[in-house]
Amino acid sequence: MLIRATGIAEAFRTILAWVSSIAPYGTWESPITAEMAAAASGAAHWTDFVQSEIAWAQPLTSEGGRVTLLRETPSGVEELVPAPYNVRNRVHEYGGRPWAAVGASIAFTNWDDQRLYLRRADGSIAALTPEPDTPQGLRYADLTAGPGGEIWAVRETITGPKPTDVARDQVAISLDGEIRVLGASHHFLTAPKPSPDGRKAAWLGWDHPDMPWDTAQLCVAEIGADGRFAEHSVLSGGHGVAGVEHGVGNVEHSVLSAGHGVVGVEHGVGNAGRDVAVCQVEWESDDTLLALADPDGWWNLFRIGLDGSRVNLAPVAEEIGGALWQLGYRWFQPLGDGRHAVLRSGGLAVLDERDGTVTGVAATADLPAWSATLAVRDGVVTGVAAGPRTQPTVVAVDVRSETMREVSEPRGERVPDGYLPVPVARRFAGADGVEIPAYVYPPTNPDFAAPDGELPPYVVHVHGGPTSAVSPALSMQLAYFTSRGIGIVAVNYGGSTGYGRRYRERLREQWGVVDVADCATVAEALATAGTADPRRLAIRGGSAGGYTGALSASTTTTYAAATIMFPVIDMLTFASGETHDFESRYLDSMVGPLPEQRQRYIDRSPITHVSSLACPVLLLQGAEDEICPPAQAESFVEPLAGSGIPHAYRCFDGEQHGFRRAETIIEALEAELSFYGQTLGFDPPGVPTLPLRR
Repeated sequence: MLIRATGIAEAFRTILAWVSSIAPYGTWESPITAEMAAAASGAAHWTDFVQSEIAWAQPLTSEGGRVTLLRETPSGVEELVPAPYNVRNRVHEYGGRPWAAVGASIAFTNWDDQRLYLRRADGSIAALTPEPDTPQGLRYADLTAGPGGEIWAVRETITGPKPTDVARDQVAISLDGEIRVLGASHHFLTAPKPSPDGRKAAWLGWDHPDMPWDTAQLCVAEIGADGRFAEHSVLSGGHGVAGVEHGVGNVEHSVLSAGHGVVGVEHGVGNAGRDVAVCQVEWESDDTLLALADPDGWWNLFRIGLDGSRVNLAPVAEEIGGALWQLGYRWFQPLGDGRHAVLRSGGLAVLDERDGTVTGVAATADLPAWSATLAVRDGVVTGVAAGPRTQPTVVAVDVRSETMREVSEPRGERVPDGYLPVPVARRFAGADGVEIPAYVYPPTNPDFAAPDGELPPYVVHVHGGPTSAVSPALSMQLAYFTSRGIGIVAVNYGGSTGYGRRYRERLREQWGVVDVADCATVAEALATAGTADPRRLAIRGGSAGGYTGALSASTTTTYAAATIMFPVIDMLTFASGETHDFESRYLDSMVGPLPEQRQRYIDRSPITHVSSLACPVLLLQGAEDEICPPAQAESFVEPLAGSGIPHAYRCFDGEQHGFRRAETIIEALEAELSFYGQTLGFDPPGVPTLPLRR
């Protein structure tokens, strides 16, 4: 009778009210504290094996964000690198693979001085590389075990005072500390990998103004008698590359619909003359390599011969690779007998080249989000995986028996599943006919229900990059908000990875246009559907997401509040020497070349539109950020003084690009919650009131 009278939804709401307290959205009490969210921050990364044991890098927010190295042993997890060592490096400012095993010893980079150190089997630690004349002036990354017990790496040398005064080469470091230059084919390089016979090396390289996801090239060179590389040849990648042959008997075809990649954009296969990027390479034999490349618009796995032959081992309209933001990513690893562990659209799968199939591993079905840090030994795949209710965790998967076990312990306290939002994958119709993927995280708390007729506030979460993506992995920081009655929608706007090159290139020369429009489209669609309160929409993001948030707040009327973290604010200064070398020409493709498109840079800079700001803003910044320096955020804050627009600015000492310290994460989360309460009309319990200026 109740269901007939009020409908199923109202019946459910009535039943929920019998067991829950009624309180406005945003005021719900939650067991997920800012302290818990901070303790859970900092995902494990860079998994590999030390002989037969799994090891990984683990950030510690409780120790100021220090990264340690842990190893699983029969007696439990052991810390290999104690304080004060911090296993990070600054190559490209985002860092790269910071450790490698050489037998029972481990080479690692240390943040404070950027030197390379060796931890021997007895636990002793000693420096391998010299103290540079300039503090942190020599940096090493993408550590790889070379022949003869050497460590091969990319070395970055600071050559002057400007952020772009950087040179790079490939070096070999012996365990006695002797350094030999191997070569330098491009301005940007990955570490070389030796062929099985030790006679050749392979690596990736690219030059300004390209980014690695644009045109990274696969290079191969002979190793000379002096240990240096001879002149290299390019086997794949670059501008205007033709299509390739497909394996397992497949003829040339067009893929119009498959899996993750369907976003309303057709992708042709075999088209000639397109740019190609290689994002990972491994030797298969002395004469063949395995590489992830995208000549057909999707990063697929290819066998590439030194004779120039190329075969796609399993053509799929899905991404197996990704954007090479950090040197040393691994999206695939060979298993033997024509089988390969791969990350298909972010989840673990097995590619079988014998029949051209890519099949998900059933044991990991609840873990759809893996970081690109796979390692394989004796049929066991290890990596870092996460799911909607599972924090990023080091796992080991036996692909023969399809069994899985957790290796690392969860960070922080466990929270009952009822307080954790399960994201709903949605597609929203964009103005240009392309579907916009997003994950909707509804307000989730079993102890509370909202009053009848109230719609929840919703915050659009904008990922960084912008050549990146958000995945359906548990984020305790997002759960901090959803468990208090604030909805989140995370948008994979045009330009995001995981949906093929054509979707990624929707943002080419359109940054500040497509991203802003896509986020507003999703937010307004939720409001139109009655999911979100149209008067209480907000936007948040960091880095490139901070840029989109700042521009959205100053050029649209969609949002009632904006949280802007370590953002790009002035495109001209960002592209004219204020940012680091790796991204100093990024905007050539995202906005257009300078000086030809100077006006476009001005028109799309949030600083240009600060006088038109349509909502209150909270800016959060790291004082030591070399990627988006504090001057960017401060240029947006300063004109707001006396404007009458509520705003606040927090700049945190000791933080770089992104927050790593527990105390910073706690203060930032509580400030953001208080900010939403003051601007979206609710009173969140248990957090200090953030002072807002006008």
